[in-house]
Amino acid sequence: MPLYEHVFLARQDLAQAQVDALAETATKIIEEGQGKVVKTETWGLRGLAYRIAKNRKAHYVMLEFEAPAGVVAELERQTAINEDVIRYMTIKVDAHEQGPSAMMRRNERNERDSRRGDRGGDRPRRDRDERDAA
Repeated sequence: MPLYEHVFLARQDLAQAQVDALAETATKIIEEGQGKVVKTETWGLRGLAYRIAKNRKAHYVMLEFEAPAGVVAELERQTAINEDVIRYMTIKVDAHEQGPSAMMRRNERNERDSRRGDRGGDRPRRDRDERDAA
């Protein structure tokens, strides 16, 4: 069976439980069509590059699955109807990525850096008074 990745963006005012319900609905559509969901990742509430339907942020969710082509058409039809989903995209892939996706690795790296207090540079930050005096 062909392999796919389906990413959708849900409205910013939804609770996490509602976002999880949207992912579960997509999973049911895939499984009813004889497909199999390999991995589901919730990337969290993230800022958008530009405003979409009055939303500045959105909940990102990715599903990796294998299914016949007809299932993809039904999944996209149901997703387009849903008012809580503001954007979606499904792509066919040659192979699923092993382990966490690049977005999840990025989130883990950002959390690790924030715990460490890393400011992105090797040299210590100088206060404004020190710069003005120099």
